[in-house]
Amino acid sequence: MALLSGIGLPGTCAFAQPPAYPAKPVTIVVPYPAGGSNDTFARQVAKELGDELKQPVIIDNRPGASGNTGTAQVAKATPDGYLLVAVSSSMTTNAAVQSKLPFDPVKGLAPVAMFAKGPFIVAVNNDFPAKTPAELIAAIKAKPGQYNYASSGSGSVNQFGTELLKAKVGDLQIAHIPYKGMGPAVTDLIGNQTQLLISSGPSLLPMVRAGKLRAVGITSLKASPVAPELTPMSTAVPGYEFELWWGLLAPAGTPPDVVAKLNGAVNRILAKPAIAANFLREGAIATPLTPAQFGTVIADDVARWKTLARQQNITAD
Repeated sequence: MALLSGIGLPGTCAFAQPPAYPAKPVTIVVPYPAGGSNDTFARQVAKELGDELKQPVIIDNRPGASGNTGTAQVAKATPDGYLLVAVSSSMTTNAAVQSKLPFDPVKGLAPVAMFAKGPFIVAVNNDFPAKTPAELIAAIKAKPGQYNYASSGSGSVNQFGTELLKAKVGDLQIAHIPYKGMGPAVTDLIGNQTQLLISSGPSLLPMVRAGKLRAVGITSLKASPVAPELTPMSTAVPGYEFELWWGLLAPAGTPPDVVAKLNGAVNRILAKPAIAANFLREGAIATPLTPAQFGTVIADDVARWKTLARQQNITAD
């Protein structure tokens, strides 16, 4: 009885509670080099998230294999909320063209919070005979097989965005020219080596506003604050919509209360006008979602892009 009498008394460890989350710094892996959109959005959120959690939030760039290396490391980590990964929708297009990913994008990671969504810009060179979505479609149809479109690589989100347009139109004959990165793709578009490029606002709008390229439309279903002057492609191609997203994931099995705490903190950050304005300058719109809503977006995208990849014969490099 004397031994039992100490159970539950202050200072004993039999019923000690684990420290409240977070009890130490949190690391967000960015599976790409510094400077890209994933890195930019993750750093902006991390700075504010540290204040929300009352713990340092560290950005750790772990690039490799089109984002798969760093994402896989997080998927295999201890599910305690201390190692997270900032990804974009390119994770779902990767899943559509790479049969042996080192992680399951739907079951191997827990959705935490979406950061933002953003449409693509549809651009042509200044010699191309189109200024509107309808004129673009008409011009390509008038000369089937005579024009080329650029992308940043086979299986890239740029290719998916353009192949989705082709699939929606049904008889749009324009050949794909993959490049090793967005820089050379933009350069050759300006030089009329290719005639069409669908890419993010930061990639194209500076060239458009400098008069080096012409934007003929935007890939949001309706007019977008990213570039309100541009007409949605859906006005000429009903139902066409293509938007990137960015967000935060944790290893599968992370406790729901930890996920909920992170989700609430991120969504409070996204509600700040300064953060929303910063995201908009980067071509994206702050988009708070619940973990369940974000999970639905991921699962739906993986299924949709796998179907499109089979239909349009999209393959990875």
